[in-house]
Amino acid sequence: MSEAPSVLVIDDEEIIREALDALLAAEGFRVTTAETAAEGLSALSARPFDVVLLDLMLPDRNGLEVLEDIRLSDDELPVVMITAYGTIENAVAATKQGAFYYFTKPFKNDDVLAVLRNAVERRRLALENRALRDQLRAGAHRFDEIIGASQRMKSIYDLISRAAPSRATVLIQGESGTGKELVARAFHRYSARADKPFVTVNSGNLPPDLLESNLFGHVRGAFTGAVAPKKGLFELADRGTIFFDEIGNIPLDTQAKLLRVIQEREFMQLGGVETIRVDVRIIAATNVDLRALTREGRFREDLFYRLNVITVELPPLRDRRQDVPLLVQHFLDKFTEESRKPNLVVTPETLDRLIAHDWPGNVRELENAIERAVVLCPGREIGADLLPNEIGPNGRVSVPDVAVPPEGVHFREIMIGYERRFIEAALEAAGGVQKKAAELLHIKPTTLNEMMKRYEIRPRRKGTDDNSAS
Repeated sequence: MSEAPSVLVIDDEEIIREALDALLAAEGFRVTTAETAAEGLSALSARPFDVVLLDLMLPDRNGLEVLEDIRLSDDELPVVMITAYGTIENAVAATKQGAFYYFTKPFKNDDVLAVLRNAVERRRLALENRALRDQLRAGAHRFDEIIGASQRMKSIYDLISRAAPSRATVLIQGESGTGKELVARAFHRYSARADKPFVTVNSGNLPPDLLESNLFGHVRGAFTGAVAPKKGLFELADRGTIFFDEIGNIPLDTQAKLLRVIQEREFMQLGGVETIRVDVRIIAATNVDLRALTREGRFREDLFYRLNVITVELPPLRDRRQDVPLLVQHFLDKFTEESRKPNLVVTPETLDRLIAHDWPGNVRELENAIERAVVLCPGREIGADLLPNEIGPNGRVSVPDVAVPPEGVHFREIMIGYERRFIEAALEAAGGVQKKAAELLHIKPTTLNEMMKRYEIRPRRKGTDDNSAS
């Protein structure tokens, strides 16, 4: 609905039709007029409209009857009733039958324009929600560009569909690679701002001064090198959505200025003296615990509560393993088309390994693994040998052989020995990366570190040896 909104005026008074035509056309509406109920219903059957202005008394039919016909054909189309014979009974009847609003003649132009703009906005949201429902019915395994049929993902889809039409700020929390930007884009795409800019701020990649210049813009001479004025990302995102990726990395001084924009919807450019007002929806994402950062004094508590209106908790891929086959097929389709290798299939053994893997890099890691496998695949089947080492056969931690001799064993000593061997094997498989080794053993990195100290185990990176220079 990026084009001008369309209005159908059904009124038997020529002077009213002409006056409304001139008023609405001057305000950017596309106007169609009809003198009778029959003409109006014929126009509605020929093309869609965003709102209808309907007279109560028409020469061929009563306006309430026409309203009922419109509601039966499209119950989401807003209809505004107008009449010279305003009574409480007529207003109540029109409202009960689903009229959006009720005017009596003569009416004020500003009132008509305000009501029609509200009606058009209602229509916009109704159409977006209808498209959303149709999309969900067409494929329950996906929402926009987000893939997943698990219950946790379906709950997120439902949250997006209900909250997207609002202007509420959104905080998306999840590990790296879980698809936070995809969720942010879905909020934007299913909002009334869909045809306006979606601007991304990479919060952690810029020093504070440059970050503020990018956010708010600057005037000429604001600092050394500012040879020309520059609009900031907030101004570029006006009437659209601005997405802060990894907002926990923003410095405290900049957080205070961001809080002002959220509260007041205004800011000043660096070096500027004029206040700039903007209408933007703010969506923020983080892979860290912002509550913990607030307790440590590294994130403003008031900003956290301003952001934390609609919260989306994105689960890591290891917590929705049933979605792995869907994601594998999605990426397989994508990369086989790009590589011009049609009809590739993933063997059952490979799929089992993909499902069993914990995916510390989440969906992004899975995508990279499938792309690698497709590129390297020499035939039509993707076997486990085409997976990265940490997923394929070479990355599995083997279980030591267990045997109890007739004379018995010292259980504690044996278990200590097995623990040490497991740790060493996991470190070897992880290339000496302790975090990855902890993930392979399904223990916390701090626990692994304590055990390594206890057993005096020193990790070695692949490609190094004891004689390497320090």
